[in-house]
Formats: sequence, structure tokens, C-alpha cells
Amino acid sequence: MRLSNNVVGFLNFLTFLFSIPIVVAGVWLSKQGSTECEKFLEKPIIILGIFLMFVSLTGFIGSCFRVSWLLWVYLLVMFLLIVVLFGYTIFAFVITNKGAGTVLSDKGYKEYKLGDYSHWLQKRVNSTKNWNKIRSCLSDSKVCSSFQDKYLNDTLSHLYTENLSALQAGCCKPSDDCGFAYVSPTVWTKNGTDVSTNPDCNAWDSDPKVLCFNCQSCKAGLLDNLKSNWKKTAVVNIVFLIFLIIVYSVGCCAFRNNRRDNEYYK
Repeated sequence: MRLSNNVVGFLNFLTFLFSIPIVVAGVWLSKQGSTECEKFLEKPIIILGIFLMFVSLTGFIGSCFRVSWLLWVYLLVMFLLIVVLFGYTIFAFVITNKGAGTVLSDKGYKEYKLGDYSHWLQKRVNSTKNWNKIRSCLSDSKVCSSFQDKYLNDTLSHLYTENLSALQAGCCKPSDDCGFAYVSPTVWTKNGTDVSTNPDCNAWDSDPKVLCFNCQSCKAGLLDNLKSNWKKTAVVNIVFLIFLIIVYSVGCCAFRNNRRDNEYYK
């Protein structure tokens, strides 16, 4: 067997082994998942695991047993995957190129405005169906309860100097221009003399299940967090894309070897 066939077979055998725990994790989430976030993740994880199983078996059998048509299917899937991954990477860079938090004077955190981000992202979070799921995930993640516990002993002036994350600043406390009376990091009292035109002031509630999860600042904070994560993912995708192109090139060599061997044995 040629070297390229061995390399493709070995890589796909490893991928097949890797896909098994992915499928198991997806099935476990479908049985044990009780929150909206966990239920949302189960199907993509199972689909990903089954897809990896299919592709790896196709590549392994096609390269190791000289089944040319299976190797052709494998190369076709790999080519489509490279095209999709390349398109996603470009898309991620384009839609995350716009938007950033505004630095506030004498504050350790930034202010986030929804209108600063791309229209495509705004449309996603402004969808009631999408946001209800996201809000449930934010609540389940305990981001605000941990924020409350961490800064519980802070005075207002001290809290203002803390380096808060985009989600903490946007979802766990009211906007600074609301003028609410500070009790604790997630408990603020409306004083009845609010003259702010910021709609987030009316959306705020000290109920731990409500807080500012319905605020525009929370949506903006989520998008800023998403923007940062997507850019990191895009960089990883570039490395993975280079790896896929190398594997695809080796696979093409294996396919050529299969055709030569099949012609030789005829």
C-alpha cells in the first residue's frame, strides 16, 4: 500500500475514534439535559459526531481497501467542507469587523450599544424567538449570580472601577444614566425621579430572573462577547483549513494510487 493511502487511512481511523465520544456526549445531553442551552446543543453535537463517523469510515475504507468510488465520495465531502469552512471564516471576519464598547470616564468597564454592531447580528438578537433562548442560556450560566457574589462587598464607587465583562456590564446592572439607587451589584432601587430616555431603565428589574436580560445593553454585551469569540474561532478555522487542504491533497494522491492499482490488477 502506498504511503499516501497509509496516511489517509491512519488520519481517518483517528477521526473515527474521536467521533465516538462526540456522539456519546450528544446522546448523554439528550437524556440528561434539563436546560434550554443543553437541549439546544444536543442535536448539533450528535449530527457532528455522525458526520465525522461517516466521513472517516469512507476515507478509511476507500484508502486502505482501494475502493476508488468511496475515496471519491470522501474527497468530494472534503472539498465541500473546505469551501464551507473558507466561506464561514470570511463571513465571521466581515460581520465581527463592526462594533466595540465605548470607554467611559472614571469607569473600569465599557458601555455597549446595540446599534454599533452589524445589522445581521442585530437582527438575530432582536428576534423574540432567538432572544428567549439566549436569555434562558444567560440565566442558566449564572453569569449574574457570580457577578453578585464576587462584588457583593463593593461600594458603588468601587464597583465603577471594576473591570467588568461585556455581559456583566450589559446584563447584570442597569445603565449608569438611569440614576438608580445602589444596594448591591444586582439590586438597584428605582427612585421615582428618573428622567432618562434610555429604554433599558424601564426594562430593569432587581428580580434575579429578570435583571437587564431584556435590555438593549445586554444584547449589545452578548454581541461584543460573541464578536470576540468568533474572531478567535476564525483564527482556529484558518489553521484547521490549512490542515484540511493538506489532508485533501494527500487524499488526491491516494485516489490516484487506487486508480493505478485497479488498472494494474485488471
